[in-house]
Amino acid sequence: MTAPEDAPHEERGPAVRSELTERDRAVLAVERRSWPGPGAKERVIREQLGISPTRYYQLLRALIDDPLALAHDPVTVNRLRRIRDSRRARR
Repeated sequence: MTAPEDAPHEERGPAVRSELTERDRAVLAVERRSWPGPGAKERVIREQLGISPTRYYQLLRALIDDPLALAHDPVTVNRLRRIRDSRRARR
């Protein structure tokens, strides 16, 4: 039995994935875009992905360290890793 697609990566079990889920690709696509102002991104997250912004950022944090995400969209993933690392260094 496989875990549901919306389960966090660490709860999906030991099965090795060979590709990102459709939702994972959609999360990266949202993150790849630039946003005109406050609230626009959160509205798209709710309307297009059907999840809360909190859940979106949980999924995104897991994707940043996923080798499949890096292979799928290296520019976005590396940008997010740089942002994360600079925030950690400031603490």
